[in-house]
Amino acid sequence: MKDRKQHVIKMAHQLFIDKGFQATSIQDILDYSGIAKGTFYNYFSSKNELLIALFTTLYKQMEKERNELLIGQDPSDIEIFIKQMELQLEMNRSNNLTTLFEEVFVSNDEELKQFLKIGSFKSLRWVYERFVAIFGEDKKPYLLDCASMFMGILNQTLKNYSIAVKPPHAISRVVRYSVNRIAKTVEEVSQSGEQLLEPELLDTWSPNGKKNNKAFQQAMHRTILSLKKPFTQSTDFQKQIELLDFIYDELINMMEPRTYLIESVMDTLKKEPLLEEASSLQKLEQLIEDYKNM
Repeated sequence: MKDRKQHVIKMAHQLFIDKGFQATSIQDILDYSGIAKGTFYNYFSSKNELLIALFTTLYKQMEKERNELLIGQDPSDIEIFIKQMELQLEMNRSNNLTTLFEEVFVSNDEELKQFLKIGSFKSLRWVYERFVAIFGEDKKPYLLDCASMFMGILNQTLKNYSIAVKPPHAISRVVRYSVNRIAKTVEEVSQSGEQLLEPELLDTWSPNGKKNNKAFQQAMHRTILSLKKPFTQSTDFQKQIELLDFIYDELINMMEPRTYLIESVMDTLKKEPLLEEASSLQKLEQLIEDYKNM
């Protein structure tokens, strides 16, 4: 089932590149991927959910490859950060993500806009955390400002430079240029003592604000893993695993989790014979209730 779902995502991605997201209908996706309408709705509740699944799949792949660049390397090595940024931008380019992002931003679809805002926040946080590793704890008070400036410099410069110099050369030159500029800026602002944004704001800017704390994340992670165990021995239970992943993603990654969908999924899981006596299912119910009361 998982391979077939990924096939649909891949086919839809190509259609979105060729025709645009808005111009691509669900019927186009059915025809191009060779599946029935019922099969589509078994995987996705809407075209929006399919696009979110596409973005999520690509982001996880990018994150995996980006992390692999750090294996056995010094996290403070700025050259590794440059390679990570080049990888990220090259994946955006090769998958035509910038065009899809722009199409979402000019639409009136709040669900998709919210998803991209969360992605933007995650990118900012990642850059900030990499800057702490590169420039040191002593400069930490100024590094959220610098991360914000770096993303602005990088994105706008790449957009303008690419008009004259086409990728892939534009990416590598612009990344190095932008990193060099921000390295100088970090030194300047730390010496001046000027600060606009306190790093502590990252906690309040997280997708769920203070609700998305480490203790809650860890409890959710342990509980979901425990509930998955009965299903990992057979591919027949892929749907149950996907339902558990859905609850985790909604509560951890969504700015406004869709509680009505979470409750519907929980009703389905409660009917699963392998989970009827599972104490972890009760724990998950309690975590969901705790989340609502935060």
